[in-house]
Amino acid sequence: MSAQATEEIANHSGLRIKTLAVIGVGLIGGSFAAACRKAGIVSHVIGAGRRPETLAQAQALGLIDEATTLEEAAVRADLIFIAAPVGAFESIFTALASKLNPDALITDGGSTKQNVVAAAHAGLKSRIGQFVPAHPMAGSHEKGPQAADATLYAGKRVILTPLPENKADDVARIQAVWQACGAIVSTTTPAQHDGMVAAVSHLPHWIAALFMQHIVASQDSALKLQTAGTGFRDFTRVAQGSAEMWSDIFMANRDAMLRELKDLRAVMDRAEDALQHADQAWLREMLEAAAKSRAEWPGNQK
Repeated sequence: MSAQATEEIANHSGLRIKTLAVIGVGLIGGSFAAACRKAGIVSHVIGAGRRPETLAQAQALGLIDEATTLEEAAVRADLIFIAAPVGAFESIFTALASKLNPDALITDGGSTKQNVVAAAHAGLKSRIGQFVPAHPMAGSHEKGPQAADATLYAGKRVILTPLPENKADDVARIQAVWQACGAIVSTTTPAQHDGMVAAVSHLPHWIAALFMQHIVASQDSALKLQTAGTGFRDFTRVAQGSAEMWSDIFMANRDAMLRELKDLRAVMDRAEDALQHADQAWLREMLEAAAKSRAEWPGNQK
């Protein structure tokens, strides 16, 4: 999006954010703050989180202007972005609720949505309409404020899962903020979201982590790792992600994950059977179909 287009969005849709609060100023939260700054839609950014050293680093990097508490963020912010591990969301919502500015909106970067919505109902109670759930389909194996990137969301998909309690204008405002950050925004339900991301986001990380564990647990792991090349590097990259974050995600989305694992196991059993019985025709057909699908995937062109 051009600077002129962003300025027009900010001026004509009331997008200007006087105070943005980011809760969890790591890769996702820090990148959101940086993207809003780059878009010119925010005047002041405050940060809150569990680790003072992380907030100090974020401030030194210019991602936030000052560190504060959750309660202070609730009072002062026009927009609050939560980028903490999803297991912490209910306590965060509870801390925000009692002092939440009635004109403020809350959105998030959580990778699961049904549990986040349940946490929002439990924590925010009557203020639930001020929360518009979101999930940016963007990230990196890198962690912390130093990994923040103002262009992280440019051209990436952001999925909104609006609630019945949300006002249409509030959903449109959150959509406009993400668009100003360069994102492509779509909407779905929390349940549909969790099923989709289990298949295309959570399952790949699960497989990469288990495969990495399989390699390092083998007797000749050192030799295997010395031999590994670019294919191994690319396949296992996501296994470097935050263990705290991903264990929360897997547990939060375990029903959808278990369905995906069951379906994947059936495909793996069929492939193992073909290998055991020297069914090269099936293997070739499967590999050709997989290669064709991967080549034609629209994301392959980006």
